[in-house]
Amino acid sequence: MSEVKITAQTRTEFGKGAARRIRRANQVPGVLYGHNTDPVHLTLPGHDLLLALRTPNVLISLDIDGKTSELAIPKAVQRDPLKGFLEHVDLLLVSRGEKVNVEIPVQTEGELAPGGNLLEHVLNALPVEAEATHIPESVTVSVEGLEAGASVLAKDITLPKGVTLAVEDDAVVLQVLAAQAEEPAAEGAEAGDEAAEA
Repeated sequence: MSEVKITAQTRTEFGKGAARRIRRANQVPGVLYGHNTDPVHLTLPGHDLLLALRTPNVLISLDIDGKTSELAIPKAVQRDPLKGFLEHVDLLLVSRGEKVNVEIPVQTEGELAPGGNLLEHVLNALPVEAEATHIPESVTVSVEGLEAGASVLAKDITLPKGVTLAVEDDAVVLQVLAAQAEEPAAEGAEAGDEAAEA
């Protein structure tokens, strides 16, 4: 798992006006919390943060005001619904060796059995517990040859060493749905019935 270094400054201005000024300067307001400490309000560089957040559950090494260094993972990210820019980020303080609960993306490989079946992702991300410094970026599941009605349960997924499920073993992650056959036009059937009655 990659560790990304980001330089941050503590902030003392709050409210919508302050947040707008921060964003106009291509920065992102954020909060760092955890370990029963008081939340620390931060200003983070927008471009660096955007690049870091492309990796799910990225481990961020924060250099705060050039004085302290902290490890954190993103817990909540708010984006502008139209333009997609970062509006705010919540970061969870972690330490090396500490176990954290996160969700990792589920990716698939292989082809379903022939027949036009559909693969439904019941869970797009798998809840797991992992060491903060060893969170896998994703898990890959083979769906090769699965027929309609088949399911992949959480317990069927091979997890990396040191990673455990944080969801019920029998939780459905993926399922294969049968292709929907088109129903005959109802009007034609009704016309046929009326002709038979006459």
